Amino acid sequence: MRWDALFNDMESQLAEADRLALESEISERTRAEMVGLRLDDRLRAAVGYRITVHLLCGESAQGELTHVGADALVLDEERRQVLIPYAAAARYVGLGRHVRTEDSPVRRSIGLAHSLRALARDRTEVTVTIGGGVGAARVEGVIDRVGRDYIDLAAVIPGEARRTQSVGQVSAIPFTALAMIRSHKAGGA
Repeated sequence: MRWDALFNDMESQLAEADRLALESEISERTRAEMVGLRLDDRLRAAVGYRITVHLLCGESAQGELTHVGADALVLDEERRQVLIPYAAAARYVGLGRHVRTEDSPVRRSIGLAHSLRALARDRTEVTVTIGGGVGAARVEGVIDRVGRDYIDLAAVIPGEARRTQSVGQVSAIPFTALAMIRSHKAGGA
């Protein structure tokens, strides 16, 4: 009888050791997989969900995540769309735990400059939030040009077409200073 108890105890210990070893291996593999996960893959899995993006400048934007690019995302607010460079974000609220990688090299390469060039081409009136260490400033206008690492923003009278005589000033704004760019939704007011 005593031998049966001893063997049962040894069998239980071995089974427990096997279970702990398996749990340890699973944990280690999970940690190893997490190292390879990118934030844009987490964001991509949240497309279609409402999220909040808190920016380094202290501002925030909330809306439905509609696009995740190489270095910026787009949120749909009620009447506006917001383009936010990843470099301007301090934290994201509302992301799930899922990930979705982008297999298309073309989609992976669409970056901030591509989006800004589309806004410039369409002569879209925008509100640019410039972020900095002391807070944020807003400038309204039309993007005239998009360089390699900056935009030229022409300040115009809201609602007026961009014409030479309607431009108050032109500001060159480095990409590194861009916190977010808001524009009216297509077909919106």
